[in-house]
Amino acid sequence: MKKRLLSVVLLLFSCAMIDAQEVQSEYKITLKSPGNPAESYTLTEDVSGYLKASQLLPIEIKQQKEEHGSATRITVTLRATDLVYYNFEEVCKLTTMQHADCQFLMPGFWYHRNMRSPKEAPSFATSDSWQVREDRLSTPLTGIYSDKTGDFYTVVRLDKFENESLATHSAGEIILTDKTSLGFTGFRNVGGTTALVFGFPYSEAPKTYIRKLTLAPAVQAFEKLEKGETRQLVWEIRKGKAADYSAFVADVWNYSYDTYRPQVYADAMSTAEAKRVLSNFFTESYVNKYDLKYFSGVHMRTDDCESTGSVEVGFVGRVLLNAFNALEYGEETNNTDLINKANSVFDSYLKHGFTPNGFFREFVDYSHNNETDIYSIRRQSEGAFAILNYLNYEKKQGRKHPEWEAKIKTLLANFQKLQGQDGSFPRKFDDQFRVTDPSGGSTPSATLPLTMAYTYFKNKEYMESAKRTAVYLEKELISKADYFSSTLDANCEDKEASLYASTAMYYLAMASAPKERDRYIDLSKKAAYFSLSWYYMWDVPFAQGQMLGDVGFKSRGWGNVSVENNHVDVFIFEFATVLDWLAKERNEPRFSQFSSVIKSSMLQLMPVKGHMFNIGKVGYYPEVVQHTNWDYGKNGKGFYNDIFAPGWTVASLWQMLSPDRVETYFNPKKK
Repeated sequence: MKKRLLSVVLLLFSCAMIDAQEVQSEYKITLKSPGNPAESYTLTEDVSGYLKASQLLPIEIKQQKEEHGSATRITVTLRATDLVYYNFEEVCKLTTMQHADCQFLMPGFWYHRNMRSPKEAPSFATSDSWQVREDRLSTPLTGIYSDKTGDFYTVVRLDKFENESLATHSAGEIILTDKTSLGFTGFRNVGGTTALVFGFPYSEAPKTYIRKLTLAPAVQAFEKLEKGETRQLVWEIRKGKAADYSAFVADVWNYSYDTYRPQVYADAMSTAEAKRVLSNFFTESYVNKYDLKYFSGVHMRTDDCESTGSVEVGFVGRVLLNAFNALEYGEETNNTDLINKANSVFDSYLKHGFTPNGFFREFVDYSHNNETDIYSIRRQSEGAFAILNYLNYEKKQGRKHPEWEAKIKTLLANFQKLQGQDGSFPRKFDDQFRVTDPSGGSTPSATLPLTMAYTYFKNKEYMESAKRTAVYLEKELISKADYFSSTLDANCEDKEASLYASTAMYYLAMASAPKERDRYIDLSKKAAYFSLSWYYMWDVPFAQGQMLGDVGFKSRGWGNVSVENNHVDVFIFEFATVLDWLAKERNEPRFSQFSSVIKSSMLQLMPVKGHMFNIGKVGYYPEVVQHTNWDYGKNGKGFYNDIFAPGWTVASLWQMLSPDRVETYFNPKKK
């Protein structure tokens, strides 16, 4: 028996080992002399591990490999024998995998082939080979998955990531002004064979993504090494097998978490203090000079945070959810000013906030006398979500609102008219129910209010509609690992689609009978891995003079937004609670541990007197946090875009800071 067990273990071990014939490495060093074009040299490895060119170069390069089961640790040491400006590259050809058979992963930035993204952003529409700087990614890792065999390979960079350098240009060959810790990673089609590509310092090709929907020519950075100076670089290549792309993403996330072990952010603000500071947003942003009263939270300048004439029900405005937050907090703290402001918002929307056919007036711009006439399932759902929270709260206080209940019933009847036979909801439509964007990527946003309405009104039709969304989500998004088009300011692969899908299944589980819960729990977990893959495992470095670095910002726990919008933000809402719930339901401690990282880290840029983080008013939480060489339109890495929407950031953090809200809605006796 022992011999048989030993043979099985040896067989499994041998299957996991990386075969040298399966991974064929090629090496290149590119050297630049100031004022001259760079020159590249092919390197070959000798028996001692030295990588040598066909001619003598002013730099020595030695590689050491260590096998650790399914992983190979690669350590490259470069030593300058004279002053040198260099860029090192390694290409690992995966000889058993054809590029055409593969899907790709660069967490938080690249999924499958990025074919949901516009051609103005990185995707296969431009090229089938991409390499990017590491700070674009939530983990500095590239993975390649074979649809044909289920085999995959990953390469991850291992370092302390302490340094960054300001660059004089954003494209072409650039000599760095200081030390950087940032290299590059990606994938390449090498004559039909797929390959991992990585190196140092960063080099982006065939394009570099510098601004929203703006691809610039390739960039290659060169680090200076003085004579006798050394630089050590470490990567780990790993082989594995997965049943499908979703299982691949889940495996990579678990591996990334175990590799980086992100820690809870020290000195995190307490929940009570965070809500106290955030509540200043409700106090200062209130606008009462129009028919709709609101908390101003969109199209605002970061430097002065002056209220604007724009008001938005959901998405980046979240005016109704913030009204509920202000009401609840006002009554908890006996703040009659907040109570009155919140109630005036609800009263104004009840009277003036609906279209002739019963949809929310989603976005109104009083400054330019303009109002959208194209509506979205995302904003409509988020408005309904807020009102159902409000109605449930009011009922508990003994206050009834039959007019509001009638409005919500009309809105939900509209939902049922819009829902497709496959269970999906169109992304956009007008007041006459004419669909202008049939994409179903925003469908999970509707699941939340439908389950809530079922619980509140005891109407089974709402639950049946919610269950139909689950069928669509499982078939078209979750089973295909295809999460897209949830956000409204981009149409591409994005974090919010998978986050909403996971959250939708959480709400369905809360509202369902025990025999149905397991299915929804498993679907929530599957989608959760995708959402988690957008959140940073590591702290990207910043250069001196980049504000985020100067204030000590740590990126771990923050989430990249989408392929199109390559910045981090605090979009979390109840997802941290979902992770804690899944950790218990499926005995997955990594989920709750990383949830703790998120909840502590996301409060670190809270604007308070003396520590305003370049925000004009206390409690107006920043939105477009630019952590890599990309900006939404202004200011670049280490700063914010000049315009922001604190309406949703405040609402998101408030929901995160109210972890019992969902469970007490569905199970009030547990409070």
